[in-house]
Amino acid sequence: MRDYIVDKKEDIKRLDVFDRVIDVRFTEEFANTVIGPRRAGKTFFLYNLIKRSKLKDDEFLFVNFEDDEVKGLGNEAKRCIQIHTEIYGREPKYLFFDEIQNLEGWQPFIYSLVEKKKYFIFVTGSSSKLLSREISTQLRGRSLNVILFPFSFKEFLLVKNFEIKKVYSSTEKAKIKNYLNEYLRSGGFPQVVLKKIDEKTFFREYLSVVLYRDLIERYKIANPDVARLLLYSVVQSCAKEFSINKVYKQLKEKEEVSNKTVYQYFSYLSEVFFSFPLRKFSFSYKKSLLSVPKVYVNDTGLISGLGFRTEIGKLMETAVFIELKKHELNNVYDVFYWKDYQQREVDFVLARKSKPERLIQVTYASNKDEIEKREISSLLKASEELGCKDLSIITWDYEGEAMIEKKKIKFVPLWKWLLC
Repeated sequence: MRDYIVDKKEDIKRLDVFDRVIDVRFTEEFANTVIGPRRAGKTFFLYNLIKRSKLKDDEFLFVNFEDDEVKGLGNEAKRCIQIHTEIYGREPKYLFFDEIQNLEGWQPFIYSLVEKKKYFIFVTGSSSKLLSREISTQLRGRSLNVILFPFSFKEFLLVKNFEIKKVYSSTEKAKIKNYLNEYLRSGGFPQVVLKKIDEKTFFREYLSVVLYRDLIERYKIANPDVARLLLYSVVQSCAKEFSINKVYKQLKEKEEVSNKTVYQYFSYLSEVFFSFPLRKFSFSYKKSLLSVPKVYVNDTGLISGLGFRTEIGKLMETAVFIELKKHELNNVYDVFYWKDYQQREVDFVLARKSKPERLIQVTYASNKDEIEKREISSLLKASEELGCKDLSIITWDYEGEAMIEKKKIKFVPLWKWLLC
């Protein structure tokens, strides 16, 4: 263990890591639990925190409980703080514990450290044994969530060495839009963005790992073929309404499966941060819960990476949803879509305590004339029904404001919205 602690610090020094645009609260009162999709870069996020904070060797302890040198130690691994103190002559102030689920009895271990209120503690977990969301749940009352998805567009630009600023030239704007198109098609998973693996290979492997480790192994799924078909159905239906009952009817023609099983498998996808249902807004919680959801995946690259074709407007909508979902997971507001009996629809309703505060449409338009009247009329109708005056339409390249039927609508390009 002594060699491991020292060698790990040297390994981290040699690594190239990229800044994540994510706020972190350093506090001795709680453990920070880093949660998010598999392969979104949780381990490297910890490395980045260490480097960004310019921590000295004697200030921090990093242990990945997935590493072979640590896994074989059993409960002896809990002596890591004591061993660090023996090596450096002082206790570490910052504790980074990666893949904590591999440490037997980790809950009381972390609890005891938090109770001492003298460490800054960061914890991650992503294996099939215990998902990161479950780690956060088990530390209820003792942890703060750090939501980590694949690279945002702002992070994507930083990786490409593009300078983020307030004002851009025409040439820079053209370059941003070119990067945005690449980002929507390929997504933000670090291994893809950093070109460490072919994107089609990555997404095929990613889907396989989610299927076998996060679903089949984790939940002891008895019907892998149903889970596989459901995964592909969700990706193919991204940014569209997703009737689980309809999928069930299609599946039962090929497989012996119950309606309850399909619903259960669908719920697992949210638990492992693979995809998320978006409910239709209603002032009645029950009606909203029972509505047919739209469904979105955790990264736009999954769609083209798995060979599905989709219009760019749906990729834009998915990118917007992912950013809104991060805010929802951070308890900033709740996100819904709106649709009436005449099939008029608004992509996103942002609400607090069941009160709509903002309505957002997303459309692939480069000038005002390309924005369909249906998009605007749906926004106006929803504004009237929901009593919401903050109206926005996210476009590809049109920016401005307009007063329509005495209501102000703001138009903002997607790239600018993503960089806010």
